[in-house]
Amino acid sequence: MWCIPPKQNAEFVAHMEDVLEVYARPYDETKPVVCMDEKPFQLLDDEYESIKMSETNHIKKYDCEYERKGSCSIFMFTEPLGSWREASALPQRRAVDWANKMKWLIDDVYPDADKIVLVMDNLNTHTTASLYKTFNPKEALRLSQKLEIHYTPKHGSWLDIAEIELSALTIQSLQNNRIPSVEKLNDTLLAWSSDRNKRQKGVSWHFTSNDARIKLKHLYPELIM
Repeated sequence: MWCIPPKQNAEFVAHMEDVLEVYARPYDETKPVVCMDEKPFQLLDDEYESIKMSETNHIKKYDCEYERKGSCSIFMFTEPLGSWREASALPQRRAVDWANKMKWLIDDVYPDADKIVLVMDNLNTHTTASLYKTFNPKEALRLSQKLEIHYTPKHGSWLDIAEIELSALTIQSLQNNRIPSVEKLNDTLLAWSSDRNKRQKGVSWHFTSNDARIKLKHLYPELIM
């Protein structure tokens, strides 16, 4: 959710400032800051075959009827200062799926990094416990030691740059687009990621903890002396 609490909320403030301080760090290729998020996606197919209109060369579609083809989960990763993002889909959202994505991130994307600074929400599978559910203890520990995890506040998805990328993906490629299978969805995601990486250099985050203390002053608890 993209929410700001209406009144004082120390827990929200604590997570918010923690993430904002991460975004304020200078670029360090040995400790890349990576944001991740995931979202469910409904697979749909047309109920009837589209009809080509010969005079205008347009396609007439039966927008009111469709066939459900199940659901899947889209994983989004982005390094805001590294100028890349990648979206991919898996049939399910399980602890093992998140764990395998972490292994991919650590061993394939950043094999030489000292530590990966990971910003994400606190979904129940987004925890190092998922590594131990997937890999033997030695491997799980190795992977967990490569991660420095920072959780966004509950309902504070606006603080996760990967969530912003998911919003752009939805508007640019998924909205009003029926996709019947995970395979076809991954083709769409690859095309979007590749094009956006070519055109979009990176993300420059300007909102700081000092800004929050002024503009979101109502969130901060009154101190009891």
